[in-house]
Amino acid sequence: MTALLAIANLEVRYGDLIGVADVSLEVPAGSVVALLGSNGAGKTTTLNAIAGIVPVSAGTVAFNGENIAGQPAFAIVRKGLALSPEGWRLFTQQSVENNLLLGATPLADRARIPRLLERVYGVFPRLAERRTQRAGTMSGGERQMLAVGRALMSEPRLLLLDEPSLGLAPAIVDAMYDAFAALHKEGQTILLAEQSVDLALEAADYAYVLQVGRTVLQGPAQEMAHNPDVQKVYLGLE
Repeated sequence: MTALLAIANLEVRYGDLIGVADVSLEVPAGSVVALLGSNGAGKTTTLNAIAGIVPVSAGTVAFNGENIAGQPAFAIVRKGLALSPEGWRLFTQQSVENNLLLGATPLADRARIPRLLERVYGVFPRLAERRTQRAGTMSGGERQMLAVGRALMSEPRLLLLDEPSLGLAPAIVDAMYDAFAALHKEGQTILLAEQSVDLALEAADYAYVLQVGRTVLQGPAQEMAHNPDVQKVYLGLE
């Protein structure tokens, strides 16, 4: 498969601090790729750099053959790349539907919005039930659904998911990952950053492991699930 996203030797600095030292990865079109690593490994910084939220200090971020490193976030999302961030970052005083409509802001063709709304409500029926409810009154799981739904409203070719299971009840996590599987079946390309190894590897086709801001291991997800280095050396698990 052709790489929709190809990152080479990515480096992100915050002054004298290094957030990411040397990350390289590829995301083929139509695939789900997992980005694994313990807290502080550089997963969120990598996704934020891809999305243009933090500046890239060195390296390339090629999306659909174009190096987008250094471009602003509003320009990147219009190219077909959307991030569902850790911590949701919703407009809490706005309704569920207004939050979703804000996600469609980059679209040039506004006529597509009703169809995209129905797609999101089909993936997350709970959002349809709560479309008039204020986002700030929703549960954590519902807010996570809304954050993903908002990202989907820009009709991205590549969906970036940052820690979608963090802090959620197991039943909600299962529902979220069922939704991701349905999106994958539709052909949605996904780059998934997760601390939960089992969840990520079950959902993914391929995986990369980060350690202290570097890509240290990669391989097909099924092989990585049985690789003792993933569990013991890089993620500190037994």
